[in-house]
Amino acid sequence: MLTLTETAAKVIRDLNTQSGESTDKGIRISSQGEDAGSLMLSVADGPETTDKVVESEGAKVYLDPVAATVLDDKALDADVDDQGGISFHVEDQPV
Repeated sequence: MLTLTETAAKVIRDLNTQSGESTDKGIRISSQGEDAGSLMLSVADGPETTDKVVESEGAKVYLDPVAATVLDDKALDADVDDQGGISFHVEDQPV
């Protein structure tokens, strides 16, 4: 199952704080149709009915079935630049 780094969890919590009061807010990673080679990340108010939910340190990530399979052995990390720009990236889980 996808894991979150401490940095990614903090960034997701911060995004959710900025975008409203819902306790189910998180980010959603979904596939572009049946294409597992292209994933999209968006802020979500809650999971879709078929999503797998990853929760870490109060941060929630919703994965559609294709994304859940592709990211099963991966870790989600995040960087924030000096201007506050956020970039997420996927890496292999540490052994």
